[in-house]
Amino acid sequence: MKNLTPMPSPNNARILVVDDEPRLVTSLKQLLNSHQYEVDTALGGKAACEQLIRQKYELVLLDLNMGDMDGHQVMGFMAENSIDAATIVVSGESTFSAVSKALRRGAYDYLKKPYDPEELVATVESALSKKLLESAHGAMQRRLQRSEELHRYIVNSSPDIVFMLDKEGKFTFLNNKIEKILGFKKRELLGQKYTAIIAENELKKARYLFQQNTAVNKGIRNFEMHLKSSDSNRPDRFFDITIFPIERKTGKSFNAEGQSLNPTFIGTYGTARDITERKEAEDFINFQAYHDLLTRLPNRSLFKDRLNLAIAQAKRNSERLAVMFLDLDRFKVVNDTLGHAMGDRLLQAVSARLEGCLREGDTLSRFGGDEFTLLLPEINSREDARKIAKKLIQELKEPFKLGDHDVFIGVSIGIAMYPEGGISVEQIIQNADVAMYHVKSRGKDGYQFFVSSMNTPSSNRLILERDLRKALEDDQLKVYYQPQVNAQSGEIIGVEALVRWHHPEKGVLSPSQFLPLAEETKLIVDISNWVLKTACNEVKKWFQEGYHNIRLAVNFSPKQIEHPRFVQALIAQLKRYDFPAEKLEIELTENVIMNDLENMVKTLSMLAENKITIAIDDFGTGYSSLSYLHTLPIHTLKVDQSFVKNIQEKRNEACIVNAIVAMAQGLKLNIVAEGVETETQLKYLKALGCQEVQGFYFGRPQPAEYILTLLAEHKNSQQKNQYEAV
Repeated sequence: MKNLTPMPSPNNARILVVDDEPRLVTSLKQLLNSHQYEVDTALGGKAACEQLIRQKYELVLLDLNMGDMDGHQVMGFMAENSIDAATIVVSGESTFSAVSKALRRGAYDYLKKPYDPEELVATVESALSKKLLESAHGAMQRRLQRSEELHRYIVNSSPDIVFMLDKEGKFTFLNNKIEKILGFKKRELLGQKYTAIIAENELKKARYLFQQNTAVNKGIRNFEMHLKSSDSNRPDRFFDITIFPIERKTGKSFNAEGQSLNPTFIGTYGTARDITERKEAEDFINFQAYHDLLTRLPNRSLFKDRLNLAIAQAKRNSERLAVMFLDLDRFKVVNDTLGHAMGDRLLQAVSARLEGCLREGDTLSRFGGDEFTLLLPEINSREDARKIAKKLIQELKEPFKLGDHDVFIGVSIGIAMYPEGGISVEQIIQNADVAMYHVKSRGKDGYQFFVSSMNTPSSNRLILERDLRKALEDDQLKVYYQPQVNAQSGEIIGVEALVRWHHPEKGVLSPSQFLPLAEETKLIVDISNWVLKTACNEVKKWFQEGYHNIRLAVNFSPKQIEHPRFVQALIAQLKRYDFPAEKLEIELTENVIMNDLENMVKTLSMLAENKITIAIDDFGTGYSSLSYLHTLPIHTLKVDQSFVKNIQEKRNEACIVNAIVAMAQGLKLNIVAEGVETETQLKYLKALGCQEVQGFYFGRPQPAEYILTLLAEHKNSQQKNQYEAV
């Protein structure tokens, strides 16, 4: 093994010769110089002390009897000032007391004058060798001490608990973190087995892992485990623990890498990192993913997972199960009159009561809003399900105390049995929902089993209507925007607001899938008002970001436009939303206008007086006289996408588009071509002089935040082009 710090040669040592006789000092210096030593001299004790303060020496040759300060005093000075140099006394005094006193003072040897030169040189060499060995040993000790101090600092500064166990599993070392994290004093645990800090429910696992670790050549092991605190009232904490065996290499057999083939296990070294907060965060995130945070019940996703498992078990064991779909009656009244906070408290109280009615193994979930679903596995008959339904209804009939209010509600329950009520997760839930809606339709506050005759188009329509009403209440609707682009510059100058329904079961639904139903049920008015409010608030934020030239196009239902106070209501809404009327454009079809032309003239004129612009949507597809274009304050014609689609392939469509663009130019109307999907279509329309275009070529309808990103990208692109032009 190589010595990393070579020992200096004694010949490199520096020696101080001290005597008050100049001739003796000179002879000693010459003698030592002849043996390659570096020698300084001092005439007397005081001069020696001054030299020793200024210069470091490995060896001092010292006379005892000196006039100003004797040798004993010099050695005392060296001791007091921690001067680390070996001392050889060279003196004419040879009494026992003088010699013993010098040796007690730390002298390495005592030579009597007159000295033998060979003996003196040999004594010098021996003293220096010893001194150098002591210095090397001291330096090594100091390095070891510093290393140990550093190691202890690192270990005690570690955020982890660091520990060592002997081969029996008893603690032989612990750092300070054990007390800070778990509250144990180190002295309490040293000599105790590791099981003293293991949580009760983890003992079996811990013993197995320790036994595995005692087997040699097992390497590092990592696992997670609960450790208990010294205070039994404090909860256990969760740790990420790493351990590896400590082995003594014994025997004479080695492998190709030089590792001992028969090491002996002597203990365990390990670290334990407290990951309680991380695990709690992970658990909370997992809880959020599968639970409703208000009621702490399983959510829709977890309910479906459990139902899927229950169906598999029921099929395997030829068992039955039931799913109940619960919808609270009169909850909306409570929510609207007492406020959402009280509504939330009511949902929590309802959840607690329902849970009190369940068997072990049943799953109650909050499915959304005021809807709950209940899974009843291993149920024997419809009669068993009926009893539970009656119990739930009776339980919720009792009043709920909310502050100073006694609140009465009811519940409508639909029940689907497996397998007759469905054999898949979606089918059973949907059929229970259908049965529940039949309870609602006949007067609420009751239960109904699903039968196949319920699954009719009219039933499905009723369910969709109910879902649409809930969509408005539960913020399932979202406004998307399709850009309207200047055909020449590519700048976004307007957007058309379009509504999408984020249905919890069916995904994103387009307007054609639910607006016809909304028209029939008069929900269209509520939906249109919601779209206007949302769009005004979102586009107004774009204005605040510096995009002031954006025009907002909104579609309104004929039911709204035909209302005699439509304009007054609209102006009031715009003032309430602080939205500039001149930035709003209303899109109408020709058929809506021609349905009651006389009243429409008045309505549109009032809109124009308030700076709201009018666009004729799907122009060219209606059955009307073009004379109304002179009569009404129309601002924009929108060419229907059916003409634009085949503009290159079919001559008829091209002729119609040419005619509409020419007519709009003649009447000084703005023209927007819808349904532009290709660069060829765009080039054709630009050549015709069409001012604005809209379609998938520029982007599908997207949420507000996406459009804001598009606006920013276009702005940056314009600035870059201007800079390059300069």
